Amino acid sequence: MAYIKGEDRNQITLFPEAMDDYISEDNPVRVIEVFVNSLDMKELGFQRAEANDCGRPPYNPRDLLKLYLYGYLNRIRSSRRLETEASRNIELIWLLQKLKPDFKTIADFRKDNAKAIKGVFKHFTLLCKDWDLYGKEIVAIDGSKFRASNSKRSNYNEKKIQRHLKYIDDKIAVYLSELDDNDQLEADIHVPSATEIKQRIEELQTRKKKYIDLQEFMKETGTKETGTTDPDARLMAVNNNGIEVSYNVQTAVDQKHKLIIESYAINNPADQGQLSNMAKQAKEILDVKEIKVLADKGYYSTKDLIECDANQIETYVPKQRFTGSIANSDFQPDKFQYDQEQDIYICPAGEELYQGKMREVKDVKYKVYKNQRACHKCDLKDQCTKSQKGRTIHRNVEQDLLAKVDERTRENRELYAQRQMMVEHPFGTVKRTWGYNYFLTRGLSSVNTENKLHFLAYNLRRVINILGVREIVRRLAPI
Repeated sequence: MAYIKGEDRNQITLFPEAMDDYISEDNPVRVIEVFVNSLDMKELGFQRAEANDCGRPPYNPRDLLKLYLYGYLNRIRSSRRLETEASRNIELIWLLQKLKPDFKTIADFRKDNAKAIKGVFKHFTLLCKDWDLYGKEIVAIDGSKFRASNSKRSNYNEKKIQRHLKYIDDKIAVYLSELDDNDQLEADIHVPSATEIKQRIEELQTRKKKYIDLQEFMKETGTKETGTTDPDARLMAVNNNGIEVSYNVQTAVDQKHKLIIESYAINNPADQGQLSNMAKQAKEILDVKEIKVLADKGYYSTKDLIECDANQIETYVPKQRFTGSIANSDFQPDKFQYDQEQDIYICPAGEELYQGKMREVKDVKYKVYKNQRACHKCDLKDQCTKSQKGRTIHRNVEQDLLAKVDERTRENRELYAQRQMMVEHPFGTVKRTWGYNYFLTRGLSSVNTENKLHFLAYNLRRVINILGVREIVRRLAPI
């Protein structure tokens, strides 16, 4: 029995096939085509949105944006790989109408249109809102570390620089000593000549200048850490308990379809301090009067919770627990009862702790409660505290609001349990399924542009799965 055979490559056809015949009606590239064609490139701020009157004609920014969207949807991020795919990939040949931009043109487009690309992400987010794809009620906020384009070896802080400087100074001292030493211990041992030693000293001094320049850069910018490849990246602890030079990517995810509302990268490893900013941006984009926000304990911050409450954002954030050096659980802070009428604390031994001086820690004010006389006479003191002055309790001046948030979070465990399912879906898709767990670009501004492309591609893929290609094309097609 004969095999199924293809067509003869040398056969000339009388009626050539149309390029459009190679792309089915359900192919996602049709969504990219109609979406990009619906954008107002000039309003978004793309360079060369209008053709030149004279000189060599540029590439249409629409075509280059289509190329990038296709690449990020299909795990192709490198400008050189995009250049290659434009010549051999039938979908890209159709999408770009046989255009073949070189890698430099492709890379420059992303670099020169950073703000406009971020605008495209926002435009698609608003489009999803108009299509009623956001629930607009519950939002989950979380952060994840993405590796930067900077190795740990090329990352420096003051301690590391001092260690390198000491090593160089010690080596220079050894070489200077060798210059003064004319004795040769053994005939068969090669002793560097004066010229060789001076050359090595010059190399070490060049390296020393590099480290001193890094020190001066950190002093001028007020940073404690920098890198020679990407100065904005920072050492961060990642999920496998290792440490990598990374960026911390923040996301706000809507409950209904797990679509991203907002996302940006920061170079601070801590999530604390990001809650109110992310929540307010999500509320503004969704254009609602109030929303519920879920976040893990890393976001627990007095200032953020106050700001969220003032902006009608209902927060569900578990409180961080600090046990300190108290081994006996019967003497943890939550075992001390607060009497609001008398403004005192009653300890597990039944003694009263009275308010003393106020204390401020990181712009947060605390009332300090203690009773040194009672603590000195207490038989349980060794189980309660190691302080010679006795036990002290710090009460946040905004404790009433914090207690309200704590109670609300405890009483809505089922609602809070949805947080992980919401935030892990985008990160799992982008980092694990697509392999975008690192950035190709360098510098916080460029990284944020690439981050928008990550999650624009994610949102685009989600909407294609939800509505289907034909429905999206119908909605976006010009009337």
